[in-house]
Amino acid sequence: MSIKFSEIPSHPQLFVDYIENYEKVKNFYPSNFRDEEALIKNLENYNKSLEHREKLVNILRKQYSQIKASSKTISNIEALLSENTFAIVTGQQLGILTGPLYTIYKIITSIKLSEQLNEKYPELRFVPIFWLEGDDHDFDEVNWIKVLDIENSLTKIVYDDGLDAETNRGPIGNYQFDLMIEQFIEKISSTLRETEFKPDLINLIKQHYFAGASFKSSFVGLLKEFFDKHGLIIFDPQDLEVKEWLKHIFIKDIEIYRFLSEELILRSAKLEQNYHAQVKIKPINLFYIEDNGRYLIEPSGNDFRLKGKRKKFTHEQLINEIDSTPEKFSPNVVLRPICQDFLFPTAYYIAGPAEICYHSQIYPYYAIHNLTPPILYPRASATIIEAKVQNILNKYELSLKNFFSDIEALATNIADRNSEIVVNNLIEKAIQDTHLPFEELRENLIKIDATLEDVVKTARNKTITALEVVKEKALQAQRKRNEIIFRQIYKTSNILYPDENLQEREINFIYFANKYSLSFIDYIFIQLDINSFEHQIIQIS
Repeated sequence: MSIKFSEIPSHPQLFVDYIENYEKVKNFYPSNFRDEEALIKNLENYNKSLEHREKLVNILRKQYSQIKASSKTISNIEALLSENTFAIVTGQQLGILTGPLYTIYKIITSIKLSEQLNEKYPELRFVPIFWLEGDDHDFDEVNWIKVLDIENSLTKIVYDDGLDAETNRGPIGNYQFDLMIEQFIEKISSTLRETEFKPDLINLIKQHYFAGASFKSSFVGLLKEFFDKHGLIIFDPQDLEVKEWLKHIFIKDIEIYRFLSEELILRSAKLEQNYHAQVKIKPINLFYIEDNGRYLIEPSGNDFRLKGKRKKFTHEQLINEIDSTPEKFSPNVVLRPICQDFLFPTAYYIAGPAEICYHSQIYPYYAIHNLTPPILYPRASATIIEAKVQNILNKYELSLKNFFSDIEALATNIADRNSEIVVNNLIEKAIQDTHLPFEELRENLIKIDATLEDVVKTARNKTITALEVVKEKALQAQRKRNEIIFRQIYKTSNILYPDENLQEREINFIYFANKYSLSFIDYIFIQLDINSFEHQIIQIS
């Protein structure tokens, strides 16, 4: 069971057309993800030299030297030495406890697509890669989770380090938790209902999230728990050796930034003739790390400066700084895919809706760096429906789509259907019924005095206002009478469409793991259909 993306509110039209009407957007994308020929046609262009592959594998070996990885993951790393091996890459910010469910769906898509392609092309090898976006500095986007509490109310649990919200904490990957992480975990424990699986879940969280651990190490720990057995390679681009390898890309971004930005702006302008541009193009797509903060580099006349800081560089100073200390620099969302696809022989990138949209703006970048862009494969998308929730949907003859509209109106409509008296209809009829007597009054009274027309009009308006008051009080009375219906609908909305958003963009996996055990991840792995290209409904009981 599934829903078309065009039937779901708030999805960008560009993404919807990419999925459902590719012909409309083919001028903005070099490859159709449904076209099997596109993969084979571009394999030679995706490839990397043996020297390049050896360097990449050596970096991965070092990154895994202190990690006990599965034989499948080690085999996948070593396979990258072969010219017949290609990467299926995805990535995400390092959300606490992996963030909303869609991060897990992206990873599952990358693994299952790799398996699917390996079966289809036995002479080739495809390996799943997760790119840790540890350089990102948006703390307020990664320091929270949402779950449903004991009362089925949507609850946001935040890791609060006590610093001002505007504080620039630098790259999140390096950020270490303090003792406040214990309060965060305690809040989780007190919020979740008691189940037989709760102790194991809380122990798992404590195993990876503790004072002194970083966002990155904790995130990697959880990914390994769930996906190492499937051969997922977790790649850390904050590695000094990686930054050293990428510095020629960073330097080029400075050397030709005027030309680059002009190309990207022209591309975005063309896109905006029909669609919304997902990202605002910056003159320079690099950040600089200073005093534990991460700051965007901006042109300032013939020189450069850090946004929000007084620090300035001449052109020569900035180039020398990149050359001597590349670890101080990191790409923004526009430049990151170029870095990724320079390093890896990327055949597919597993992308969410926003990523599919902003890639349409950045393809000139690939040509400038003589790279072939990977095929954008839409990540699997799903809403999980529990048995009790399904019972409520069945009881009131509802589906997920019903919750995309105004929830108050939905609850009222159901209450009306289950009520002997439909308040809205009664009041509307009463208001309509006032029209004729007041119109007759007006027609007769103006014969006496024309000024009485306004008096009649005022009287009718007061009557209508009084009826509206009656309507509101009657609705309140009906609401109280039907409070069970309202409570069920609102609580159902909390899990199916929380905060008027898809479940996958709000709810953290621990809500389900607490109720159905940590094997919930394995269940979703099996159930998730990566080839439907629609929003899937997954039943769980």
